[in-house]
Amino acid sequence: MRKIIKSKILIGPVVIYYLSIKTASVTPNILILNFSLSLTFVSRFRFRTKMGQGTPGGLNRQGLPGDRKPDGSDKKEKKFEPAAPPARVGRKQRKQKGPEAAARLPTVTPLSKCKLRLLKLERIKDYLLMEEEFVANQERLKPQEEKAEEDRSKVDDLRGSPMSVGNLEELIDENHAIVSSSVGPEYYVGILSFVDKDQLEPGCAILMHNKVLSVVGLLQDEVDPMVSVMKVEKAPLESYADIGGLDAQIQEIKEAVELPLTHPELYEDIGIKPPKGVILYGEPGTGKTLLAKAVANSTSATFLRVVGSELIQKYLGDGPKLVRELFRVADDLSPSIVFIDEIDAVGTKRYDAHSGGEREIQRTMLELLNQLDGFDSRGDVKVILATNRIESLDPALLRPGRIDRKIEFPLPDIKTRRRIFQIHTSRMTLADDVNLEEFVMTKDEFSGADIKAICTEAGLLALRERRMKVTHADFKKAKDKVMFKKKEGVPEGLYM
Repeated sequence: MRKIIKSKILIGPVVIYYLSIKTASVTPNILILNFSLSLTFVSRFRFRTKMGQGTPGGLNRQGLPGDRKPDGSDKKEKKFEPAAPPARVGRKQRKQKGPEAAARLPTVTPLSKCKLRLLKLERIKDYLLMEEEFVANQERLKPQEEKAEEDRSKVDDLRGSPMSVGNLEELIDENHAIVSSSVGPEYYVGILSFVDKDQLEPGCAILMHNKVLSVVGLLQDEVDPMVSVMKVEKAPLESYADIGGLDAQIQEIKEAVELPLTHPELYEDIGIKPPKGVILYGEPGTGKTLLAKAVANSTSATFLRVVGSELIQKYLGDGPKLVRELFRVADDLSPSIVFIDEIDAVGTKRYDAHSGGEREIQRTMLELLNQLDGFDSRGDVKVILATNRIESLDPALLRPGRIDRKIEFPLPDIKTRRRIFQIHTSRMTLADDVNLEEFVMTKDEFSGADIKAICTEAGLLALRERRMKVTHADFKKAKDKVMFKKKEGVPEGLYM
């Protein structure tokens, strides 16, 4: 049946074309147009039959009842399903306007991209909230900071500049006290309201107004700056190995200073009290200060070093006060060692003084005597004194109980000279002709400092001639130069 329909459809355009040729009134252009229309109709018909949209006779792809394959292998055709009805019937709705439409949110499918965007926006929101809180706190605290700065400037105006440093002698009541300064008498003054009265106590250092002398502050650091400078922060590089000879002196100072600090139980077992202090005396250049440096290098205790001339102050009472502060700091930092070099500057024999300066020196020495052996125990504080004029010291300073051991440093003997020359020439480049025994066995009196000066001078003479080795002639010239300066600078018979 399908073949018959297709043949009729194909014959139709050919018949039309043939009739148009036979007709004499039709032009060739019309004939071409008719033929093209007929071909277009045929191509559209084939497309529709191929897509299953039916035939011109109302037939669909199911075909006729008799149009089946004889083998019966055709598959079951799908049933016709009508299209879904429209969602809304009627006129088209208009868009809503107003606040309700603006507040209504569209439904968003919770995809991963939307979640990431949500997290990002939440983080931005947290940052903005934190920034808003910070700005609010700044605006709230700014007036308080301005007020505190204004109050601080008012306090500075009340205190005045510069401020005087004094001592609090006695507290009368909460608002009045008796103060003293180093340049004047005692005064009855007032205490300003902003001073912390709980920390005020008799004897403390205070700040006073430069005109009315009222108490305007309290010095927090009670340690005298001069005492803090006396503390040895970095240990010296010298050790006992750098000391030539002096084996007996090293043994004595170890027994008197180091052993009581490291092993105090040994003295308790034997039933004696350890020595409180030692004095090192002898001619200049014999190694007194060098031995003190070696003690500071070998011990782990706090080492305070001071020169006797530093204890002499300009104003009355400052020298004894500095001595008290020195031993108070040593007691706070115990175990500690106090080394006072050139003690003869303040420890000379007492005599009738005729000037205020001499009387102040004697008062400083009396305070030193009190600290060495006074009413209060010093604890683990050892004292090392050094001088080269022990005969000029006051007998009260040298008595047992204050200075328990006196260590003499004589001029080096032959064995000690040889050891000192070996120490100072160990790093020098010597020529083959150098004979150090000639200088060791000489009759000239050499101290340890003289031997060091000879070695240094010999090296300088070699450098002057652009030589890298020190010869024997250099040592001879250096010895003559050092001995000439020594005899020229020291009067004969001073040290007997």
